[in-house]
Amino acid sequence: MKRIKKQFLAILLMASTFLSFTSDKPAYLLYDQEGKKAKYEKMLKALEEADIIFFGELHTDPIAHWLQIEITKALYEQKQDALMLGAEMFESDGQLIMDEYLSGMYEAKKFEAEMRLWGNYQTDYKPLVEFAKENNIPFIATNIPRRYASMVNYKGLEGLDSLSAEAKRYIAPLPINYDPEVKCYKEMLDMDLGMPKKEMGMPKTDTAMVKEGMEMPHSDSTTVKGAMGMPGAEAGMPQSDTTMAGEGMPGGETAMPGKGGPMHGMSKKMPPMENLPKAQAAKDATMAHFIMENWTKGKTMFHFNGSYHSNNFEGIVWHLKQQNPELKIMTINLVQQEEIDEVSEENLNSANYIICVPESMTRTKR
Repeated sequence: MKRIKKQFLAILLMASTFLSFTSDKPAYLLYDQEGKKAKYEKMLKALEEADIIFFGELHTDPIAHWLQIEITKALYEQKQDALMLGAEMFESDGQLIMDEYLSGMYEAKKFEAEMRLWGNYQTDYKPLVEFAKENNIPFIATNIPRRYASMVNYKGLEGLDSLSAEAKRYIAPLPINYDPEVKCYKEMLDMDLGMPKKEMGMPKTDTAMVKEGMEMPHSDSTTVKGAMGMPGAEAGMPQSDTTMAGEGMPGGETAMPGKGGPMHGMSKKMPPMENLPKAQAAKDATMAHFIMENWTKGKTMFHFNGSYHSNNFEGIVWHLKQQNPELKIMTINLVQQEEIDEVSEENLNSANYIICVPESMTRTKR
């Protein structure tokens, strides 16, 4: 009788667990690199031991931005003055402005007027900057100025040679290390950026990038609409710093001219496609450079960037490993999937930790 009772209780427990799971509606599920479900606290402990942490985001995903600030707070509790932040969303020539604002030299209104901020800064990145300001956390503007990324897109990496010594202070040391055989760069040449993502036949985790990651100025937004053959909202373009095509893909006005006319005096002629991954490499190399220039042993740098810049341990990670193979690097990749109860095959091994968010998740406004 006792045995039957125990069996009944076990079945009841299993049934209640199953019902609670099936009735739940999680906003995200967390997995490790191999696709096994992971605990948030366990991930935090792993991150605390890292030299550099990359959070590969989808730029308008609210779960990404909520987790970024929550993880930052948790890391700060453990690391205190050993924590520093960095982000693709701020260009290297704005570091002085960033430092002055964090030190309290002027109000947020003036800072926001002086910096070239993304359209979703107020909702998605301002909380990180304000937390850094309140807690005296260094915040590094790591990205290449967009005008120089645009130069690479039209003239190749050789175009950077003509920059003045002053200008070269804001980019990675020349010549920029570029290997066209690195997977993330090689695959870019196969992308047909003139087609909507569903027609491109690419994995959703990569083609989700086609909505958000080529950072362009607002004046070029019509250019992108023409080139992409889709309205601005569908292309995921922000309203101010307009983004063209990809969660963290090449930025700084590196998009195709299309119907919108030339960009910043550039020719209306289409830039050579082979320069597209070179512009991406210029961004990755520059971010790696400013991370290394500011990081010191014993510190932890938490860096925010589009997922394409750190997916599959490539992009910025590849450039860092070329400089210092001993660095302990941890990566997070946020992906959108139709179903999130397991990691899709194409997302496996894309990062140390994978955050799966439903494709139906609402988006923040760019």
